[in-house]
Amino acid sequence: MKSFIDNAKQQSGFVMIELLTVILVIAVLIALLLPAVQQAREAARATTCKNNLQQIGLALQNYQMAHRVLPSGSVNSTGPILNQPVGYHVGWLIQILPQLDEKTAFINYDFQYGVYDLQNRQIVNHFIPGFYCPSNPNDTFNYTGCQNDSESPIDINNNGILFLNSSIREEDLKDGRSHTIFIGEASDGGFLSWTSGTSSTLRNMGSNINSSTSAPNRISIRSNYGGRGRYSFEENHDLDGMGGYEIESFSEASDEFTTEDQLSLLKVGGFSSYHSEGAHFCLGDGSVKYISQLTDTTILKNLANRHDSNLLGEY
Repeated sequence: MKSFIDNAKQQSGFVMIELLTVILVIAVLIALLLPAVQQAREAARATTCKNNLQQIGLALQNYQMAHRVLPSGSVNSTGPILNQPVGYHVGWLIQILPQLDEKTAFINYDFQYGVYDLQNRQIVNHFIPGFYCPSNPNDTFNYTGCQNDSESPIDINNNGILFLNSSIREEDLKDGRSHTIFIGEASDGGFLSWTSGTSSTLRNMGSNINSSTSAPNRISIRSNYGGRGRYSFEENHDLDGMGGYEIESFSEASDEFTTEDQLSLLKVGGFSSYHSEGAHFCLGDGSVKYISQLTDTTILKNLANRHDSNLLGEY
């Protein structure tokens, strides 16, 4: 009897060792496979991001064929553009909505009013999946037009494709479409919605990729806006100019801006992304390229300038 019990204990112990071994092997396999699964998911997200950029680039081309000019980066009666919710500020993405198969949103937008007007609140909060990179964990939109080759305010004399009251024609693309950036990624999509022709939808090559974002100012810091469905504006009759409306959370602010605050309102910022060590860009010919953040600054500036006539190196 005792011998039988001893044998049973030995067999039980042997089975337990086997079980632990199997569990250990499975754990090792999972640890080895998990990075590969994550890489596969990121590759799928990157492919979707490229497709989003390509669709927007195609919409820009169709707009140009229909109107013989590219849309204005920002429409406003005065400049340079300040990154605050005051003004007309109709951005370029609104203008290409029909080419993106968003005709209903385009029809419902009232161009008699600015983007911060209560009349257009519904469109401001309209969610368009193609404006969001799937690698972005936040609810901010991610695709911005190229405004200039260096850090400078959004104005009528920028060297990019989309800027204040711009109307770029085919003959203005002196460097050629395949050598000019039209659109790029911005990981910190602005707090003034995708309809606003400010740093929310326009960026420049004043800094290397992923080294600079749009500059926070006192308005953006005091606001919890910037994610989808969170743009809320109210009327303010004390404001001058086109579209006297501003964000609710800032409507009660009465502090005067310091010199530093005023400069931050003019800063645009550079391109950035949630992809590893670079970002995607759509060139004028519709092609989408992944450009490394280690790319030479001179090459980046040449790509962002539509008419500098400089030769490009390898990138």
